[in-house]
Amino acid sequence: MADMGAFRDAVSGWANGGSGGSAGELARRLGVRTAVLLEGASDFAAVETLAARRGRDLAAEGVCVVPMGGAMSVGRYAGLLGPPGLGLRLTGLCDEGEQGFYDRGLRRARVPQGGFFVCVTDLEDELIRALGTARVEGIIRAEGDLRAWQTFVRQPAQHGRPRQQQLRRFLGTKKGRKIRYGHLLVDALAPEQVPAPLDDLLASL
Repeated sequence: MADMGAFRDAVSGWANGGSGGSAGELARRLGVRTAVLLEGASDFAAVETLAARRGRDLAAEGVCVVPMGGAMSVGRYAGLLGPPGLGLRLTGLCDEGEQGFYDRGLRRARVPQGGFFVCVTDLEDELIRALGTARVEGIIRAEGDLRAWQTFVRQPAQHGRPRQQQLRRFLGTKKGRKIRYGHLLVDALAPEQVPAPLDDLLASL
């Protein structure tokens, strides 16, 4: 039986030059009404984790969360999934520094820009600020990454940098770490700590 993962894979293939026929057919069969466009897999992990914590089954609600593989892909995905393509409602998260790519891409695809929620720096930075650096370091310790973290902060390039910036950079130094901590940091949030862009995105779905 086709599921939302199959639709996501079909969209990715379409965005990379394949045919859009299977994506359109799956969208109809699955009742997809909204696509959540995210820059990468760590954002995907965070959104899916928060939705599950709140008892939301996004697939059953006709919502597909789509990691695009970078902000510069937003125009292509918006064109395929928005009004010029499948006609889905589009929403998502945007890093502050990438807002220009989003504005131009969404404008070309005739997608309202108000449906996208902007993270200061990025979502990892939002999560670290929400939890506090001591709590994040505690999670790193609990996950068995303390030695790697201590080695990282001793590097000359990290000397004098604020702890928050060091933590954000550390999460991106090993393949898969940002994705794993996307789950872990969201799981550690108290309800009142959920960063506004992430909270507002879920509330809008």
